[in-house]
Amino acid sequence: MQRNKISFKGQRIFVGIDVHKRKWSVATITESGLQRVHVQNASAQELIDFLHRHYPDGEYHAVYEAGFSGFSTYYSLAEAGIDCMVIHAADVPTTQYESVMKTDKIDCLKLAKSLRAGLLKGIYIRPKDSIDDRGVIRMRRMIIKDLSRYKIRVKHLLMSNGVEIPEQFDKRKGNNWSGAFIQWLKGEVTLLSETRRSLDLLVGQVERMRQAQLEATRELRKLSQTERYRANYDLLCSIPGIGGLVAMTLLTEIYDITRFLNERQFASFLGLIPTSHSSGDKTIHGEMTFRGNKELGPMMIEASWTAIRNDVGLAASFSNYCRKMVPQQAIVRIARKLANIIIAVLKTKKKYVPYSSKG
Repeated sequence: MQRNKISFKGQRIFVGIDVHKRKWSVATITESGLQRVHVQNASAQELIDFLHRHYPDGEYHAVYEAGFSGFSTYYSLAEAGIDCMVIHAADVPTTQYESVMKTDKIDCLKLAKSLRAGLLKGIYIRPKDSIDDRGVIRMRRMIIKDLSRYKIRVKHLLMSNGVEIPEQFDKRKGNNWSGAFIQWLKGEVTLLSETRRSLDLLVGQVERMRQAQLEATRELRKLSQTERYRANYDLLCSIPGIGGLVAMTLLTEIYDITRFLNERQFASFLGLIPTSHSSGDKTIHGEMTFRGNKELGPMMIEASWTAIRNDVGLAASFSNYCRKMVPQQAIVRIARKLANIIIAVLKTKKKYVPYSSKG
């Protein structure tokens, strides 16, 4: 006797994916509680085919943890009509057993069960066409860090070979090497050995990194004048302490300011919310939470040091805070104020009016 075709029409299928480089562990749970765990290749299309084959006509809901794989899986599943959520690993409810008996099977089942119970909240996923914009700004920061490392290596090589840097170069302020200093390195420095191949390799790398930084800076400036960013870029640059680099970093990392419902959510994203431990009548606030954006938090602190030198109101607030705490703690409070100014400016679409010029 011919069996009727199986259909899960109107039923939700919950999918937990433990993502790895080559293989995924996938758990599926139906509304009735039917569970299945399988291992497959790291392929969104293979998962899509599996769901259509084993749970035809179902309403699919998937979840996986943010990590090295990025959001390509999310985009592929979403384009196939699958509701997908990407979550922070620390937000997954975990029992003591699950923490000590950690396996791929347990992890994917944990995700599927939490999704079915409605215990998960996904992170913000930006549109695909804005990913490369953020990548340009992040790449520029990486280039600057690498360039700094190579400069340190050059100076260490000079020191280890007993080479003294001439006074006109040694006492230059900042970390920007002049063309004259580069030419001195390339033409006049003699090492202990008869050859200087190691120095030539390092100096050549410095020159290449400097050129890469210049190209990345040009791309940053081009982005700032595109239709997507120009208006908000001008708004942010009206705020004391916010220059072109900080403005573009904020815009490409945030992308959509309306996703933050209030100032606290935005400050949390920036990493400006302290940890808090409360018990009975005692409440203790600790260091800044690790959950914030790793790039924006330090950048906001640095911008705040500039802001207090250029804005009367922020300078007065900083002085008042310093009566109660050390400057390093006070500047974090200023960074919170600066964050409030940023979200207000971006949401109201009005430039910041400095305290000194008000009424």
